[in-house]
Amino acid sequence: MMVQKKKDGRKSVYGPYVIDRKHLIVFVGLIVVLLSAICLLIKNIMFPPVSPYSYVDPAYDDGRPPIKVDLLTPNEYSRPCTPTETIQGIVIHYVGNPGTTAAENRAYFEGLKNSGDTYASSQFIIGLEGEILQCVPTTEVAYCSNERNMDTVSIEVCHPDASGRFTDETYNSLVCLTGWLCVYLDVSPEDVIRHYDITGKICPKYFVENEDAWKTFKKDVSIWIKANKSE
Repeated sequence: MMVQKKKDGRKSVYGPYVIDRKHLIVFVGLIVVLLSAICLLIKNIMFPPVSPYSYVDPAYDDGRPPIKVDLLTPNEYSRPCTPTETIQGIVIHYVGNPGTTAAENRAYFEGLKNSGDTYASSQFIIGLEGEILQCVPTTEVAYCSNERNMDTVSIEVCHPDASGRFTDETYNSLVCLTGWLCVYLDVSPEDVIRHYDITGKICPKYFVENEDAWKTFKKDVSIWIKANKSE
């Protein structure tokens, strides 16, 4: 049957069926969206998304992230050289001082040997660009987690603003360091905790105020361990 168009150009006639061009465009658009969704679904089934933490850093056979060892001077206030007990957990903290670097926080811990202002330190500090400093050996107590100082290793994490949210680089290093410590110290990812879980202190702030972010972090750590732990 021949196509017959009305003079106003709005409708075309195919036999008894009349199609409005505006509705035709909407119909075609819906078909395109539906086909795109089907293609995306098929892609995700055949090629599921891969977590960025499910790979081994080729620079380290055991997946260990780059760590700069810069131990504090032995002293009463930040590195007492007290041996730890068997490590039972890893505690995540935030420095609580927005915009400060890992080196600046280490310098604060080091300065306590002279000032004696308080007792404070951490085994590790992660900086704003993902750099990792080790201040205290994992075999020695750091003053960071109150009554859990004797059987945990602590990680202090820098953050750019008052929200306490970490940069992508900082977060990636935190996942890798935590995962590696779980393997190295034979600690379950279930025993990775927040300072908040020990004392109720809002630390690390973003992970306390955003429970979903904390759960995602724990999941990312488990993925890293699965990808990197030798059988």
